[in-house]
Amino acid sequence: MRPSPEDARTVTCVGAGVIGGGWAAYFLAHGYDVVAWDPAPDAEARLRHLVDAAWPALTELGLAEDASRDRLRYEPELAAAVAGADFVQESAPEDLDLKVRLLADLDEAIPEDVVIASSTSGYPMSDMQVSCERPGRTVVGHPFNPPYLIPLVEVVGGKATTADTVAWASEFYRLAGKSVITMEAEVPGFIANRLQEALWREALHMVAAGEATVEQIDQSIVDGPGLRWPVMGPMLTFHLAGGQGGMAHMLDHFGPSLLAPWTRLVAAELTPALRDAVVEGCDREADGRSVDDLVAERDAGVIAVLRALGRV
Repeated sequence: MRPSPEDARTVTCVGAGVIGGGWAAYFLAHGYDVVAWDPAPDAEARLRHLVDAAWPALTELGLAEDASRDRLRYEPELAAAVAGADFVQESAPEDLDLKVRLLADLDEAIPEDVVIASSTSGYPMSDMQVSCERPGRTVVGHPFNPPYLIPLVEVVGGKATTADTVAWASEFYRLAGKSVITMEAEVPGFIANRLQEALWREALHMVAAGEATVEQIDQSIVDGPGLRWPVMGPMLTFHLAGGQGGMAHMLDHFGPSLLAPWTRLVAAELTPALRDAVVEGCDREADGRSVDDLVAERDAGVIAVLRALGRV
């Protein structure tokens, strides 16, 4: 018997890398019992390091009354990890064959009513559930990095996923404190990644053509539209660009400019020169700060934005 979303209190995180570990930290901070499994020999040490690193930010955001890192258990065997799970969050590497095999293994090992969600950043669930005997309970629950800070989760089922599974997963994430988009249909890359990808490709084109540096591109977003996007997305932003006439005036007035060659949405060729230019630009922008230093700065910044918007 599938537990209600309210009664699901034990989460198994399958895969304990950056995303899976971030999920583990998030669920622990919200008072869940978390069991983790990852086949890497040093997985437990890396997982506990990640949880410890995330805990100050989660503490500042506000922990659940019964939140504790002591509620994390690592299991070296997959079967033991999923035994007793009320919900499973799979966060294996983005390799389709691997995910097909892993979801099939999970489907075989877990009681049939338990929902299995994948953190995939792009694969449709229809492509991943093909080897499952009971694919109806498999669903995408796509987070954003770091999962312990970024609220959004995109939920979408595959062709064989049941409607009640999608509804259950969406409600579970909402009760866990996430901002949930329940998609009506599968779209490669989902929604937010499609939008991110368009900006990313244009940025690579500009670097490749010598039109802008890495630093200028980042500054243009951080000190420009990025300051508006936490308040409202691009659609409402452009709605306001139309003044009192709103989006209708904006489209009537600026519509012809959509034909102007402002963007190049064909992927830029990632040549060695382009790759090196992007890497070197990021190194310059980091200016000696380590990855841990940058993570701490990012976390503090996201918290400040969330606090300023009253979302904490």
